[in-house]
Amino acid sequence: MTADPLIALRPWEAPEVTSWGRLPMNAVDRRSGVLPLDGDWRFQLLPAPDAPVGGSWSSAYVPGAWTVQGTDDLPQYTNVRMPFPEYPPHSPAANPTGVYEREVDVPAEWAGRRIVLQVGAAESVLLVHVDGRPVGVSKDSHLAAEFDLTGRVRAGARSVVRLTVIKWSDASHIEDQDQWWHGGITRSVLLYATDPLHLADVTVRASRSGELRVDCRVRDAAGALPEGWYVSGELEGHLLTQDAEFDRFNAEDERVSDFLGEARLRTVVEDVRTWTAETPELYSLTVRLHRADGTVTDTSRHRTGFRDVEITGRDLLVNGERIFVRGVNRHDFHPLTGRTVSYDDMRADLITLKRFGFNAIRTSHYPSDPALYDLADELGFYVVDEADIESHDHAHEIADDPRYVNAFVDRVSRMVLRDKNHPSVVIWSLGNESDYGANHDAAAGWVRRHDPTRPIQYEGAAKLDWADPSVASDIACPMYASLEECVEHALSGRQTKPLIWCEYSHAMGNSNGTLADHWAAIESTPGLQGGFIWEFWDHGILQRVNDGRPVGRGGVGLYDNGVAAPGHRWAYGGDFGELLHDGAFIADGVVFPDRTPKPVMYEHREIAAPVRIECFRHEGIVLGNHQHFRGLAWLTGEWELSLADGRTLTAPAELPDLRPGETAAVPLPFELPEEGGEAWLTLRVTTAGDEPWAPRGTVVCLPQVRLREAVPQAPVRVKNRSVEVDDDGLLVHPLLTCAPTLSLWRAPTDNDELGGMAPRWRDWGLDALVRKVTDVRRSPGRVTVHAEYACEAGVVRHLQVFTAVEGAVHVAESAELPDGLDDVARVGSVFETVAGLDLMEWYGQGPWESYPDRAFGAPVGHHSVPVDGLFTPYLRPQESGGRYGVRHFTLSAPDATGLAVVLDEPRQVGVSRYRAADLTGVTHHDELVPRAGCVVHIDAAHRGLGTASCGPDTTASYLVAPGVHRWSWTLRAL
Repeated sequence: MTADPLIALRPWEAPEVTSWGRLPMNAVDRRSGVLPLDGDWRFQLLPAPDAPVGGSWSSAYVPGAWTVQGTDDLPQYTNVRMPFPEYPPHSPAANPTGVYEREVDVPAEWAGRRIVLQVGAAESVLLVHVDGRPVGVSKDSHLAAEFDLTGRVRAGARSVVRLTVIKWSDASHIEDQDQWWHGGITRSVLLYATDPLHLADVTVRASRSGELRVDCRVRDAAGALPEGWYVSGELEGHLLTQDAEFDRFNAEDERVSDFLGEARLRTVVEDVRTWTAETPELYSLTVRLHRADGTVTDTSRHRTGFRDVEITGRDLLVNGERIFVRGVNRHDFHPLTGRTVSYDDMRADLITLKRFGFNAIRTSHYPSDPALYDLADELGFYVVDEADIESHDHAHEIADDPRYVNAFVDRVSRMVLRDKNHPSVVIWSLGNESDYGANHDAAAGWVRRHDPTRPIQYEGAAKLDWADPSVASDIACPMYASLEECVEHALSGRQTKPLIWCEYSHAMGNSNGTLADHWAAIESTPGLQGGFIWEFWDHGILQRVNDGRPVGRGGVGLYDNGVAAPGHRWAYGGDFGELLHDGAFIADGVVFPDRTPKPVMYEHREIAAPVRIECFRHEGIVLGNHQHFRGLAWLTGEWELSLADGRTLTAPAELPDLRPGETAAVPLPFELPEEGGEAWLTLRVTTAGDEPWAPRGTVVCLPQVRLREAVPQAPVRVKNRSVEVDDDGLLVHPLLTCAPTLSLWRAPTDNDELGGMAPRWRDWGLDALVRKVTDVRRSPGRVTVHAEYACEAGVVRHLQVFTAVEGAVHVAESAELPDGLDDVARVGSVFETVAGLDLMEWYGQGPWESYPDRAFGAPVGHHSVPVDGLFTPYLRPQESGGRYGVRHFTLSAPDATGLAVVLDEPRQVGVSRYRAADLTGVTHHDELVPRAGCVVHIDAAHRGLGTASCGPDTTASYLVAPGVHRWSWTLRAL
């Protein structure tokens, strides 16, 4: 047996042991007296915890996971399954163990002070040694561990700090989250010093009434507390008063120890500026600990927000107002550094979310880096703070396993103790996907006693019965429950709690269909208050194609606009050679790995619009303020009128002074031209000044209303002009390399594959339809072609009528689908153009990608995008780049030659460099070879996207049904 007591303890095999030698968690905020230890450390990666440390050292950067720093232990992705077969609490014998070591020069001025080592996060077990002597142990991969080194190091001297990190342990079974498995020290390491007499904890409670209470706990490392110590507080120049009643209570309480002091400070702020996500008003609070002579021994600084959170009936209230929760789930992630994120990274995350209308974050599925909460306080987000508990693979066994009760309570309580002073934190979450048992109830009991100011949620408890008042969840927080089911519950009369989805609208690949339908129901149904989209990031790790390894910290600049540089790609599950993995299921975010917004972000921005066009009436446009707490003075606007004939008119907009929830009519800014066809009015809403999250002029939303319908106009037939159709009934045109044929197939989206639709389409043979011409009839200026496509579900009959019209050819089509084809991807035409047509211009919805059930955020107008920019590079190649509601479009070369297409009515159009077979035949974008010409789809009907990779499919109204589909279009050379 080894002589090292930490190794002898074998903490990676003992679920009852959550720590040893670790200091209690606290919320004291120290900004001085800190010695950062980030940087290069000596490093060895051992095969097991009890393997001997050898003589050869490499280097590893702290903070950072060793899995992305050139070791042979590479990232692995699993969703539910544990990456090893051992049952809890056991871990595998092959257990990568990282040994980090460096010298530390302790500042001489720290003589006589208390010295503390803080390790921000280590995955999953941390062993600490100083100068060869054991100091302590910590578990919980996403919270800091602190160790008192006083007496172990000397001020003015050099010590050797060794941090040993064991990758697998009993704790891994309750960290089985849907994310990459890494190993290493993933947050910053530092030393700090305090006076022996120090603040042990500070609890701040600030209500919307202006009442402020600060509870302080005081300890002395030297032993008993000295006589005469006291605490003072200052709130932006206003001194807090010590609560004499509290002091007298403590003096009479025999339970108060000589080694622990308590004090309470109070004040009332007149005309208080309250904190909300819309108005994140913060006050600077300073708490000082004094000796009897008045000298300051310790200081804690906080930014405090005055706000209340409560549940009344079935409503979650902030400052007495029912709010909508427009949330997203967020992991700590970076494509180069894995789990390690910088302050700038986190700020950029939150700025992106703020600009696209999000107001809430769930820290899935563990507490985030502490800086995130400071930023959420500052920028304005409601945070569901989630404990580092998920036992997905063994949930039922662990939920009631008494060996794990300490771990549950420890992880939940330490999260609460760390984050309790943040106004942004409005809900505590007991974890994720861990069934429901006594261990959850134990943790919930601790929270309710310690912090009665916030509600608790836990999906595993709530899913048993959304209305049950006895379970450990104050909120019904379903996961991927259907919209119909949630609306039915809200209307049933049985609802007793707010219903806020903890996860909904799974953003894997080309997804998030029916998001606008969800929010239309949420905003119109009392009892529904929103939810959290899964999730923020596509967790693609930047990988070198030539050797298959992560690029690591040096890869900055090797990606742009969601696309990896040549020779690189975004890796997902299985790309690092792991045999057990869950593939591209890790790529399910609303942004790409480099934080480039996906098209769904524009959809969400419009759904969350703070100012909206309610309707168009003869007296003008009715505008509404859809915020909860803020007026419209921070916004400015511009009107834009788009006419189908190509004209666009603009005029400044003066937004009315509306309080939240109010509406007002404003005059129509234009005299509508008599000519010009269909007309749409857009209000371009931007920031009137600089916001903390957006400079002046940043687009906030683009609400739109139609002022005039289109007037259909039939093309004029020209009988004395022929239409050229070959013997196979295919249109011959100088700008087309492949003639228009019927298409019922799309490169399957992730939802299509995992939802089971794509396998059914393949079984029907829709990916390999064979065209058989049954009849070709020619007459002056017209050719009629009948064709059949045989598939397993029957025969599809396709009719094309090509008619010569003035300067063009008109194509009228119909397709009759047999009853067996009750849900296909699309019904429409596909053709290919000559090379050189590199610009698409269109009148319709855009400019970003849109589909029938995800088109709310794409306003109708005149849009222009290079053909190569139409494609959306979802991590696994699939159907993408479509535009919904297109009325007409052109594809042109630089010399303005090309083709124009006019559609009979607004249609789904897709223009790409890739055939569906090209996209289906590869797994990553670096394998794609773009075609020189354009592949063009014009669809009479296109199936909605839904979110069936994890959650409900699209609704019936967005399915493509059997029967006869008709569409027509006119092709003209420019």
